[in-house]
Amino acid sequence: MNKEDQVIAGFRDLFNKLVWLNKDKMEDKLKGYKPSEVHCIEYIEKQEDPNVTKLAESLYMTSGAISKITKKLISKGIIESYQKPDNKKEIYFRLTEQGKIIFNTHEELHKEFQERDKAVFEQVTEEQFESMLGFIEKYSRHLDAEIKKQGKDMNSE
Repeated sequence: MNKEDQVIAGFRDLFNKLVWLNKDKMEDKLKGYKPSEVHCIEYIEKQEDPNVTKLAESLYMTSGAISKITKKLISKGIIESYQKPDNKKEIYFRLTEQGKIIFNTHEELHKEFQERDKAVFEQVTEEQFESMLGFIEKYSRHLDAEIKKQGKDMNSE
């Protein structure tokens, strides 16, 4: 296996381990919510004026999938839609009080997982962090360019 294959396999393996390790606790604390719904809640809270387009781009999902998720979250009382006085065409979303509880629970779980993994990150030097972050940024830009080159619009698929 060459180094590129090792890196991709390593990323995949790390991701799968994280999902496996975190799954039970996430499912227990966020019962009744799918990961896509929780991530949608997270992005609604963290983005300024989140709408279907912004959420689709951020979550790498189609606009149709986001519309479905937001309708479900509205019906559960987790988010609400709103419009700006100067733009009656666009619909935006914000969390309800119940949505903020879910968001905070998710954030607390992430902090708990970070604390669990802290011992590893404390051993990483600044140079190693910079190297990893540089690689991730470079690879991400490459993938963005490939998506664009293929003429794929992630929002319309």
